[in-house]
Amino acid sequence: MTEWQKTDWRAKPRVQMPDYTDATALARAEARLTQYPPLVFAGEARRLKAQLGAASRGEAFLLQGGDCAEAFDQFSADAIRDTFKVMLQMAMVLTYGAKVPVVKVGRMAGQFAKPRSAPTEVVNGEELPSYRGDIINDMAFTPDSRIPDPDRMLQAYTQAAATLNLLRAFSTGGYADVHQVHQWTLGFTESEKAAKYREMANHIADALDFMKAAGVDSAQAHTLRTVDFYTSHEGLLLEYEEALTRLDSTSGKWLAGSGHMLWIGDRTRQPDGAHVEFLRGVQNPIGLKCGPSMTSDDLKRLVATLNPENEAGRLTLIARFGAGKVAENLPRLIRTVEEEGANVLWVCDPMHGNTIKSATGYKTRPFEAVLREVQEFFGIHRAEGTIPGGVHFEMTGQDVTECTGGMRALSDENLSDRYHTACDPRLNASQSLELAFLVAEELKALRDDRLRAQAV
Repeated sequence: MTEWQKTDWRAKPRVQMPDYTDATALARAEARLTQYPPLVFAGEARRLKAQLGAASRGEAFLLQGGDCAEAFDQFSADAIRDTFKVMLQMAMVLTYGAKVPVVKVGRMAGQFAKPRSAPTEVVNGEELPSYRGDIINDMAFTPDSRIPDPDRMLQAYTQAAATLNLLRAFSTGGYADVHQVHQWTLGFTESEKAAKYREMANHIADALDFMKAAGVDSAQAHTLRTVDFYTSHEGLLLEYEEALTRLDSTSGKWLAGSGHMLWIGDRTRQPDGAHVEFLRGVQNPIGLKCGPSMTSDDLKRLVATLNPENEAGRLTLIARFGAGKVAENLPRLIRTVEEEGANVLWVCDPMHGNTIKSATGYKTRPFEAVLREVQEFFGIHRAEGTIPGGVHFEMTGQDVTECTGGMRALSDENLSDRYHTACDPRLNASQSLELAFLVAEELKALRDDRLRAQAV
């Protein structure tokens, strides 16, 4: 391939991106962003890539989660803290089940743009451009609010920088101490309906007590007090991504400085499109959403384009089919990858294929469907002899009522209580942790199968 330039995407077909009406304002915003420092650094991206490579071999497990779409008006330190806290709780439970390190990647500090199924929407007979995320336009249903505003990219950068600053403080300042995280988990298992989770929590407590008795406690072990926490988002708004892309002086390769890991959505993965062209040229780990319409031929082309050196940890395939549709789609894609000898990390996104409209008119996701897709994902990999390397959830640390079901048995009638999402329904803190316990059971079963096979 010819030498890549970060502007090459501009000559390719583009989809799911705004048409800015003020070219001068757009150029001014891009110029300012180009002068801003990158939000992440090449060494961090390389470290994440190595850890994802380990996950692709079954030596680690990826937990990727966070907001459907970050919003300017819902930004707060408490919201960041609560989501970070729940992800640490989930990671502890998954670590116990898998007996391998859990790679923690937030959908945070950059998840501001959203693809939409239609370019316009109609309310009470009035048709306006769709809301595409706070980095592009405003959710308010007025003609002025829906005009794409390039200055929103500057506000998104400022919010992302503040988010990252707080996450880095939480990761290294004692908030992530493993004993403290376990105390939070115990609070969840005190529920009357959490009896089946209490046993695992007690085992974790026993392990921590053993480490303390052996002389390994949080006052001595740096690794028990700090965590690596990375950020990710869909690389959708390419003007923003290009402006924050920098040449890494150490490696001589380009880095997308907006986040550690970027992914290509199911609607923007055209092999000859702008998004694939841009993301093929940066050194960050790249995710690729794979829905039911992904063909084997397209997957072969995309794998070759996005990971031409077949580097472990470079490419994560995020399967999103919907409960009941995994068996008819995932095996053929797994076999395509195996035939190509491609190094990929397989991850399950059980959220995007399970969105429905409730009887009360709210978009929701039934917890039981989310869980079923996870179970189907693990079952297929067990049958194919391949490695299920991670999960990808839309979730929040807030006590929202957006997905039905779970231990607290939220119903359609509960959705209106605390429905705060800027776009798609998210798992709340309780549902997220419950799902982590259930995934841990899958990981433990998988691990037991491997041990039995080795013993034969």
